[in-house]
Amino acid sequence: MTTTAAAPVTLSKLISRHELAEGTTAFFFEKPNNWTFKAGQFLDMTLLKPSDTDAEGNTRSFSLASAPQEETLMVATRMRDTAFKRTLNTMPIGSAVKLEGPSGDLTLHNDVKRTAVFLAGGIGITPFRSIVFGAAKEKLPHRMVLFYSNRRPEDAPFLDELQDLEIENPNYRLVACMTEMEKSQRPWHGESGQIRHAMLARYLKDAVSPIYYIAGPPEMVKGLHAMVKEAGVRDDDIRAEEFDGY
Repeated sequence: MTTTAAAPVTLSKLISRHELAEGTTAFFFEKPNNWTFKAGQFLDMTLLKPSDTDAEGNTRSFSLASAPQEETLMVATRMRDTAFKRTLNTMPIGSAVKLEGPSGDLTLHNDVKRTAVFLAGGIGITPFRSIVFGAAKEKLPHRMVLFYSNRRPEDAPFLDELQDLEIENPNYRLVACMTEMEKSQRPWHGESGQIRHAMLARYLKDAVSPIYYIAGPPEMVKGLHAMVKEAGVRDDDIRAEEFDGY
């Protein structure tokens, strides 16, 4: 994620945090007055005078997992053992951070006739969680199909609420798939294996001029981007975001 222009800087306080999935935590911050963003955008967060630092620095980019209509700003991240994430996970509730943004253009297209196809892996779900929940709250007419890949259900942030969202929004479909169910302790009745062209074809038979959005680990994003292009999709109809080091 890169910032292409100077973005507003403001302060926000940590409200709460909780574990979303094994090794993944959500952090909720106050939404500053008059601070707006589009679903799918990201921000840069800087810790203020942290006691613990390392070579990776005190600033990280996070996609906003919350929808613009929600009352708080939510970010979610894999909890690697870095000084930034140790501090974020242990700093007192009410601590302030510096926010810069919003930035980014991984946002929903305007043409309501075209199907939105989201391909997400792991923590790459965060911008798409913002988009699909924002679309439901606005009652947008876009047809949306979200393909969401994880190793196990235990590793899948937001899985339950993304499943429940199908009841609220009839234009939205979730296709969740697991690649390592042999390591899971939970039952699973959905798709298994990686996201492949055959899987897309089964669920997108009546998709109208789809636009593809891809987010996740770099290798997964590159692989899915190549697969979609090989299927004849133009680059202009593919939008991708790599989540590196999360």
